[in-house]
Amino acid sequence: MARDIGLEELLKEELGTVSGLSEKPMFGGLAFLLDGNLLCGARQDGMLIRLGKGNDDWALDLPGAAQMLSGGRAMHGWVRVGAEIYGDDNIRRHLLEAAIAFVRSLPAK
Repeated sequence: MARDIGLEELLKEELGTVSGLSEKPMFGGLAFLLDGNLLCGARQDGMLIRLGKGNDDWALDLPGAAQMLSGGRAMHGWVRVGAEIYGDDNIRRHLLEAAIAFVRSLPAK
């Protein structure tokens, strides 16, 4: 799957001041890790965001949002959103803030 360089740059800009952030090619795109734990990703088919099991209902209610699939298997706690969602600055920030809060609750790797 081809990478979405524009989305990658948008996420780099948005997450630029977050300490403990690293990047790694993954999921056919670029993944962002926080203290070694997966946080979010950028792929051609949208932004992947880790909200944690039971924390993703509100995001799945956004029009066009879907649960992330890996090998046809539902990845509970992960949501995939397209440009119509991540293109909205307020919604993108809210998604990223929720993801950061969840991932910061995990032990560092």
